[in-house]
Amino acid sequence: MNKMVKLTSNLKDTLTNPKKRKVVGSKLLNIIVTIIKYSFMIGISFIIVYPLILQIAVAFRLPTDVNNPKVMWIPEQFSLQNFKIAITALNYWKALGTTFFNSLGVAILQVLSTALAGYAFARLKFKGSKLLFFFSLFTIIVPQTMVSLPMYINFARTGLLGKKYVLFLMAALGMGIKSGIFVYLFRQGFKGLPKELEEAAYMDGCNVFQVFAKVMFPCVKSTIITVLLLAFVWQWNDYYYTNLFYIGGNPDIVTLTTQLQTISTGSSLQSALMQANIWQLMGQDVTSNPLFVSMILNTAGILVMLPVLIMYFFVQKLFVEGIERSGIVG
Repeated sequence: MNKMVKLTSNLKDTLTNPKKRKVVGSKLLNIIVTIIKYSFMIGISFIIVYPLILQIAVAFRLPTDVNNPKVMWIPEQFSLQNFKIAITALNYWKALGTTFFNSLGVAILQVLSTALAGYAFARLKFKGSKLLFFFSLFTIIVPQTMVSLPMYINFARTGLLGKKYVLFLMAALGMGIKSGIFVYLFRQGFKGLPKELEEAAYMDGCNVFQVFAKVMFPCVKSTIITVLLLAFVWQWNDYYYTNLFYIGGNPDIVTLTTQLQTISTGSSLQSALMQANIWQLMGQDVTSNPLFVSMILNTAGILVMLPVLIMYFFVQKLFVEGIERSGIVG
């Protein structure tokens, strides 16, 4: 009884005291704002993670459960059969090696070519530099088809279509994927460095390329890491340029993204089912079942993303630091 009386008196005191009422109101407002904020964050996170959760749930079910209405999220029986089919359909290990080699080579060449261009725009004074830099940025918003058509004609005339080094050539000449963005990042990085570094190097007898290679380039490590990772991932996920210039109708060349597209046609899926010894179990018309094709595509998508996700866990800290420092320099 005494406790009730004490609580009642405290409540009356709070309601009648303007300062206490203001403090209580502020705390309630903070609680409400926190609840709304976390609810919003959880909702956004669920929207982002939902497709991945669904993709994983579909990948670990039995292929025969594709038409089972009882199986929604948790499979009745966990199975790796879909991964076996997807690995065979993707020609995974060969395509993985080719994709990794291409992505790494293109990323390194992208760093070198765009760093040279970014340094020229940031430090070297010459007529038309602003106009050239504008055109470099303009390539970011130009549709791929407008750029790829003249490139395709030139590559066809010179016999470069389907060659293993065509992607490397594009990256080395500054025609790689999103090169304009990388030129901008390097330009901003070099502009943020003090001029005294260059002046000291010139006084020691260095020429322009020596100043770039020995002094300026090592000072933008954060930008190098950012460009290297972005170029690697974008080349890894690229289908348009890879299929148009690199594959060139050559069936002996396989990459993960191009093989992923062949699964939807059913040609590689049929042979994969035969090699997995479930062709008779599923039936010959299974490749015309959109649910089954979608299930294998989901599983293949996980296999395509998995190496990049593993790599990201190891370089996450470097990548975040590179993005932050690039923004600060700019």
